[in-house]
Amino acid sequence: MIASLRGTLLEKSADSVVIEAAGVGYAVMVTAAAQRALPAPGAEARLFIHTHAVQDGALQLYGFADHEERRVFETLLGVQGVGPKVAIAILSGLPIGDLVRAIRAADLTTLTRIRGVGRKTAERLAVELRDKMGVTVGAGLEPSRSFPLPVAVPPGRRGEVYGALQALGYRVNEFEAILSALDENKPTPDLIKEALAAMRRK
Repeated sequence: MIASLRGTLLEKSADSVVIEAAGVGYAVMVTAAAQRALPAPGAEARLFIHTHAVQDGALQLYGFADHEERRVFETLLGVQGVGPKVAIAILSGLPIGDLVRAIRAADLTTLTRIRGVGRKTAERLAVELRDKMGVTVGAGLEPSRSFPLPVAVPPGRRGEVYGALQALGYRVNEFEAILSALDENKPTPDLIKEALAAMRRK
């Protein structure tokens, strides 16, 4: 499974890109946020990836600006009737904060404005994500827990440490302060060891 991709951005269209890494060009469907975050063709680009297998055995890659956007995408896939293309359309149709607010309020009018989302899908989003996103549906009710909005992934080696810590199961709020204290002149493996040592001292 491909979890992230970094290489030269070869092509860039409205909803997809081609990134060349180690001599191989990867076609990736991207969200609007990921598209805006990408540089001009010819520059180095990095995407967080969701790998989706289709029935004929082919793999489709979906790219995101950060780990949190990918997590929301994968949560959306758990909703009945929502496939990868619809999930991409949902994330491209509304900023994540607005999407969460619409789900909390069961705002079907806002949700059905998204391309590919009909009334039944909007209703499922409001009902089925109640527990997964901490959404409580109903007028005047407060959410049972807040849904964490995306935290920007830092650039350079700190970003690599960020990804490694998340892959190990640490939450962003547990290591965010540690990242800022790391010396980016050191090799990434050393920085990961320092961050883990700092986590153990907490």
